[in-house]
Amino acid sequence: MSAAVVILAAGSGSRVGAGINKVLLPLLDAPVLAWSVRDALALDDVRRVVLVVRPGETSAVGEAVSPYLGTAEVTLVEGGDTRHASEWNALRLLAPAIESGEIDVVALHDGARPLAGRSLFAATLAAAREHGGAIPVVPLAGLLGATGDLVGVQTPQAFRAPDLLAAYRAADRDGFEGTDTASCLEEYAGLPIAAIPSTPANLKITFPEDVDLAAALARPPG
Repeated sequence: MSAAVVILAAGSGSRVGAGINKVLLPLLDAPVLAWSVRDALALDDVRRVVLVVRPGETSAVGEAVSPYLGTAEVTLVEGGDTRHASEWNALRLLAPAIESGEIDVVALHDGARPLAGRSLFAATLAAAREHGGAIPVVPLAGLLGATGDLVGVQTPQAFRAPDLLAAYRAADRDGFEGTDTASCLEEYAGLPIAAIPSTPANLKITFPEDVDLAAALARPPG
């Protein structure tokens, strides 16, 4: 069984205010984006890694991540105007491998979450194979809903590849755009989606201070 990981790096990142794409900012020994790329490539069952980049940034992203690939390869594809459109561009690229059975599950991850870690990637992929879909969740401190504690949804979000591709094809036909990957699957696939416990350390780089926080969390003790 082989998996694909799609890493989204086509967002605007305007709130970071760095003048460059936030996923290219340095985080200790590597750019923000390279952390997720290294984690994905380290998994034994991952055969394809696709980076979705802003139009015009293919060269910059390629140069940023290439020192961290070793002998591995990644595929770069330009994103669309929305997150959903960017995901659809990646899935169209992977469609032949999904249809042939080469790829059985796909994880989609936000490149601005550098600290997801290999264990969370592995857990979501394994749960997607078992249940159909999997998303990382973390309790939102101090917030309660009608059914108990509210949770925040993170990435990577993983799904059985044929169902994921069919859902995005149906969404494209209908003009539907989900807020995240899981919302499109809920609309069109009806797959069981497992909740995978995560932690606040899997933060998203949104503001300038988040880079410093991520560095503090990632820095080895001592």
